[in-house]
Amino acid sequence: MKITDIPITKLHPFEDHPYKVLDNGEMDDLTDSVRENGVLSPLIVRPLESTENEYEVISGHRRLHAAERAGMQSVPAFVYEIDRDEAAVLLVDSNLHREHILPSEKAFAYKLKMEALTHQGVTCGQVGHKSRDGISDADSGRTVQRYIRLTKLIPELLQMMDEGRIAFSVGVELSFLTEKSQRDVLNAIELNDCTPSYSQACKMHREAGTITAERIGELMGEEKPNQREQIKLRREDLRKYFPVSYTDQQIIHDIMRGLDLLKRQRSRDAR
Repeated sequence: MKITDIPITKLHPFEDHPYKVLDNGEMDDLTDSVRENGVLSPLIVRPLESTENEYEVISGHRRLHAAERAGMQSVPAFVYEIDRDEAAVLLVDSNLHREHILPSEKAFAYKLKMEALTHQGVTCGQVGHKSRDGISDADSGRTVQRYIRLTKLIPELLQMMDEGRIAFSVGVELSFLTEKSQRDVLNAIELNDCTPSYSQACKMHREAGTITAERIGELMGEEKPNQREQIKLRREDLRKYFPVSYTDQQIIHDIMRGLDLLKRQRSRDAR
C-alpha cells in the first residue's frame, strides 16, 4: 500500500478507543522527535463512512497528537478500506504488543475487540492476539474474560490498578461488587491507608449480594501478613526520581534493581 499525506484536520480519533494519550515526559520526547525527524512510522487510518476525505485513526493516536503539538499540518498514513469491526480488531492488535500497556487500556481494548468479533461470529477465546512470527502469545480466553471484568470497576479503583496499587487478581474480585459496595471499598482504602489483599477481596466477592459498608470496613481493618514490620515510603517522595508515566510497579522494579546493584558494589568494595 502506498503512503498518503493526510491533513491533520481530516483525521479523527477512533471513537471510544481504549488507549490513553497523555501529555507526559514520553509525549514530550515523541514531540521533539517528530519536530526534528517528522512522523517516521505512518499512521493506519480508514475512510469514515458518509464523509468526504475524512478518516478515522486506527493506529497512531500518540503520533498524531505529537504531530499536532509539533505544529505539523499533515502526517503520512496508510489507508485501509475496512469497516469499523475490522478496524477495531486491527486497532487492538496493533497496540497489544506495546511494552507498557495499562490494565485499564487492556481491559477496554479486549472488550472492544470482543464486541467487534462477536458481530463477526467469533468466540471470546479468539480475542487474544498472535505475535508477528505467527506463534501465539495471546492471553487465554479465561484471562481475556478476567480483563474484561475490570471494565466493571469504578474509575477510582481502575485508576489504582493502573498505578499498581491494586493487583490484577484483586481488581477482578472487586469487579463483582455493586457500584455502591465498590465505593464503600474506596472509602475503606482511604480510611485504612491500604488496599485489599486477594483474600479480603475474595471474601467481599463471596458476600457481594449482602455485604455492607461495615463489613467491608471490618475486612479491610484486618491485619495482613505483608503489613507486619514493613517499611513505608511515601509515593510523592519517590515520584521525583522517575518518569511521570511510571506505574508503582515500575518504580518498585527500578528500586529493587538499584538496590541489587548497590549490594553488588558493596560486595566488590569489601574484597
